Amino acid sequence: MDKGDAAWVLVSAALVLFMVPGLALFYGGMVRAKHMLNMLMMNVYCLGVVPVVWAIVGYSLVGGSNTGGNGFVGGFDLVGMSGLTGPDAGPTYLAAAFALTFAVITPALISGAVADRMKFAAWAVFVPLWVVLVYGPVGTWLWGGDGWVTARGGLDFAGGLVVHINAGVAALVAVLVLGKRKGWPGDPMPPHNLPFTVVGAGILWFGWFGFNAGSALGANEVAMIAFWNTFLAGAAGMIGWVVVEWLKDGHPTTLGAASGAVAGLVCVTPAAGFVGGTAGLAFGFAAGAICYLAVGLKYKIGYDDSLDVVGVHLVGGLLGTMMLGLFADASAVGGEFHDGLLFGGGTTLLVEQGLGALATLAYSGGVTFVILKVIDATIGLRVSEEDELRGLDLSQHAETAYNFADIN
Repeated sequence: MDKGDAAWVLVSAALVLFMVPGLALFYGGMVRAKHMLNMLMMNVYCLGVVPVVWAIVGYSLVGGSNTGGNGFVGGFDLVGMSGLTGPDAGPTYLAAAFALTFAVITPALISGAVADRMKFAAWAVFVPLWVVLVYGPVGTWLWGGDGWVTARGGLDFAGGLVVHINAGVAALVAVLVLGKRKGWPGDPMPPHNLPFTVVGAGILWFGWFGFNAGSALGANEVAMIAFWNTFLAGAAGMIGWVVVEWLKDGHPTTLGAASGAVAGLVCVTPAAGFVGGTAGLAFGFAAGAICYLAVGLKYKIGYDDSLDVVGVHLVGGLLGTMMLGLFADASAVGGEFHDGLLFGGGTTLLVEQGLGALATLAYSGGVTFVILKVIDATIGLRVSEEDELRGLDLSQHAETAYNFADIN
């Protein structure tokens, strides 16, 4: 492997890893003060348990050879990273490490939907099961070499299907199984620290350059294009959200600006290395406006998605995946794939993108439901009403984020 390419992927892996504490701050600032440490812990826990699972079996399910060439789930030839010895194994270890950072942050995204009411013990069991049973197979479909979605011509540059739709539909299923927070939606539950949320959004954007541009797997022209699209989409997402919010509600908010930037980044993720020019602006503006409107649906429909994971990640991921079927431009990036509808490719790619999205929704949603119901039937999913009102920091971790009694 070229040393320059290897260096860029190493740096990109570190950037994606940094997104996890960024996500923790982004989410942590939005919860009430009594739940702050629990939200941080749910995210940090993913940094601990997922690498263990990944090294033992997770990477083999995605990076290993597909059993029988079925294209649906990887084999077990790399269980425990077996057989990887000597300097020639270095690129495989690097690929495993870069892929690991995606596997870490994907279940962490789900934590924002179940904030304030899920037992930490249930979360501790859910994460490794979900990574093996859901993330591994869906990752194989797109990134496993001979995955069935890729074989049909479907595209996902950096995780629209594998990360955002996957986590987003799991989040929706989780909130439906868990039920609403005590007092929602009648009681006010404002963010306790919006500066944390803005800082977290900035860290996420910073790390997203590794997330998207790093997915080119080299310091090459595609990485440069993906970097450019990531910049444009984040900026346009922020503006799109704020403009619609301003027109509809009469004021722009800090939370809206941060959420809009993240929505734009989510939307461009599947397309970052497949579109050129100013297409990133279209992805960002569309995501900012549509995800803002989608977030409001939870009050009309009645599902308690605490921190808008469904509205931003599920809707943003679906939007970006389908827009790719319109905007994909092989000539812009020198690639070999179906052009989108707007670039003379007809509806072929659009159909394949829709098929991949539907399959992810069905599989991830169904298996997530089974995992949650099994956990609920054994150790239980939800804290007691008393523990919820007391706060998950004290009830789950016996500590508090802020010791106001000793402030002087």
